[in-house]
Amino acid sequence: MKTLNLFIFFLAAIMIFACSPAQESGSKYLTEGPSHVEMREVDGRFRLFVNGEEFYVKGAGCEFGPCYRVAAHGGNSFRTWRTDNSRRPALEILDEAYEHGLMVMMGLDMARERHGFDYDDEDAVKAQLERFRHEVMELKDHPALLGWGIGNELNLRYTNFKVWDAVNDIAKMIKEVDGNHVTTTMLAGIGPDEVAYIAENCPDLDFLSIQMYGALINLPQYLENAGYDGPYLVTEWGPVGHWEMPQTAWGRPIEQTSTEKSETIKTRYKDVILADDANCMGSYVFLWGQKQERTPSWYGFFTEAGESMEPVHTMEYLWTGEWPEQKAPRILDISIAGKGGRFDSVQLDRDGSYAVIISVEHHDKESLGVRAEIMPEPQVLSDGGDYEPRPASIEGLIVSADLKRIIFNAPPEPGEYRILVYVTDQYNNAGAANVPFYVY
Repeated sequence: MKTLNLFIFFLAAIMIFACSPAQESGSKYLTEGPSHVEMREVDGRFRLFVNGEEFYVKGAGCEFGPCYRVAAHGGNSFRTWRTDNSRRPALEILDEAYEHGLMVMMGLDMARERHGFDYDDEDAVKAQLERFRHEVMELKDHPALLGWGIGNELNLRYTNFKVWDAVNDIAKMIKEVDGNHVTTTMLAGIGPDEVAYIAENCPDLDFLSIQMYGALINLPQYLENAGYDGPYLVTEWGPVGHWEMPQTAWGRPIEQTSTEKSETIKTRYKDVILADDANCMGSYVFLWGQKQERTPSWYGFFTEAGESMEPVHTMEYLWTGEWPEQKAPRILDISIAGKGGRFDSVQLDRDGSYAVIISVEHHDKESLGVRAEIMPEPQVLSDGGDYEPRPASIEGLIVSADLKRIIFNAPPEPGEYRILVYVTDQYNNAGAANVPFYVY
């Protein structure tokens, strides 16, 4: 009987091991054990440490993009918004990161009040906690895991402060089951009400993370006004946001060129992120990939065709101190001949023929190519980075395209449109710019 019991015990153990989430995933690296990540204050400076080594975050937010390419440009980390980032298994994402020497700030996608979730619903809040417990248990031992980002911009258009109680319950659960990784929550900006409530009610959060775009230049003042003098990461920043830019007379935002974005990013990184050597522990620039949000090019560092734009190379310089040998074409300005530029609320006649003029800098202009497309402005607009459908480009309107001019015919139907121009080189790089216009 004793022999039979031992046999049953070992058989059950084998079955449990074989059916565990980690083994089902096929991860190559779980057997190596977790990295130990902690936050320390050393000589008045807050920093993350990974396995005893200081780790200043040089990262990018990445979804639906080539996350592993962060490493090739000198970065050391990327963040996700959810565990199934890009609809891929989380352990597959972590394996890819580990293979390229990257650490991952893993997002836990908490439900948002602005999407209809009720943080007074105790059953729903408990179910969410248990779902995250399963996700944490599955991923906590992977060596590429840096920490847990609990929710994203939960303070965006909300009223119920119980969301922060739920955040802390999740952080507390993580501390109980995973003693190796830091916890944070990502805020849209930073304000005194959230800071005060979180300071009193969220002891299991290790630090706050802040997300700002054009307003990032004033981050020191925002921190002072909010009364926050603790450690933080800047987990989203990049070009000037579409809500912060000037608009056309009909209310459409005017996009920076890829070169203007590059200059904005370089200034913000040097003057704000690096400037706070005491409390800022690094950042994740947005977006290492491509997405539709007001335009297909506003936030992504890559074109829809996969070309690298100038902000990619700017981040390489900021992360490494060296520029890449082949830099993307620079587009200094763009206009429609005789009608004006991006800031002029350009109006065109339907079916009229027009020319776009671009100002380009590159060491070898003769090697550059140009392509263009015209698309209607999106009618379904996203909020807070949610999904936004991309309008289809209108075929047959581009007559010709080169560095001298892009000839196009205006659409036959009245309405709001935008012409997008890409200048490409032979190394899969591109510059991007566009002009919004109205057809009467």
